[in-house]
Amino acid sequence: MSKDFKGKYTSVRNYIVDEEYINSRLDNCLISQLKGLPRSKVYSIIRKGEVRVNSLRSKPDKRLKKDDVIRIPPYMIREKASVEAGKSLIGLLEESIIYNENSILILNKPEGLASHGGSGLKLGLIEAVRQLDSKFKNAQLVHRLDRDTSGCIVLALKRPVLRILNKELREGRVEKKYLAVVKGQWLHKEKLITLNLKKNQLRSGAREVIVRPDGKESITRFKRLKGNKSLSLLECKLITGRTHQIRVQTSHEGHPVIGDKKYGDSDTNNLYRKKGIKRMLLHAISINFPAINLSCSVKEPDIFTEIIN
Repeated sequence: MSKDFKGKYTSVRNYIVDEEYINSRLDNCLISQLKGLPRSKVYSIIRKGEVRVNSLRSKPDKRLKKDDVIRIPPYMIREKASVEAGKSLIGLLEESIIYNENSILILNKPEGLASHGGSGLKLGLIEAVRQLDSKFKNAQLVHRLDRDTSGCIVLALKRPVLRILNKELREGRVEKKYLAVVKGQWLHKEKLITLNLKKNQLRSGAREVIVRPDGKESITRFKRLKGNKSLSLLECKLITGRTHQIRVQTSHEGHPVIGDKKYGDSDTNNLYRKKGIKRMLLHAISINFPAINLSCSVKEPDIFTEIIN
């Protein structure tokens, strides 16, 4: 075992759900409880049926009830020495805080920073935020943004607050808007796009989202803000919140997001990279929780409008 790790085996144990995890997802409960176990391993033991809830196999999104009994199988915890965020990242995140009240923290996430560590990444936003201040040590992501997407991201500092915000998201009462610069001339002033999307794993192990009839419904309302024959700036209002939803929908329409390495057009990306555009032009510009009277927005990066002028 690498000297960077220390490990130990656990024994089978039963965890009885208490009030803290009522109505939480099974995967979120396990991720919180099984400190040091990679997220990928958590999902693996759930998929294999090694985790049981009341003696039954369960899916990651199963909602828990008080006194549910979760069987947790033996596993090896590989605890990696904590990675300290550098001074430059700490400073950047401190400047990125746009809301810090009522145990809710909202940041303007920089592009290029993953929401969380894992899959070869030693440090993500959530791990770095926990190092900003002792008050943030228990911060949890309410939702995620893709690594190359910038903009509003919400964290909860207390678990009861996390449950409230997760419920608002789950029941579709949260309004999220993005800005995207896409290839070509988007001809519609406004357009509602509905596609069924399904996660797919390639032979290489890479994961992507594809359009499939048996996928989950994804809905986005697109509004053209400005554009020319080469590029269009779109406002994208999410009705649902599927993985890579905007990126897959715009690509399917023949107008991929500029700088999107997974679903974009490589020739177009190379062209704009030579012009100095080295990021994906997708930005979470606002998020609104009407039920708790919380709304936050951030200014779009200058490049989003400059590139079309």
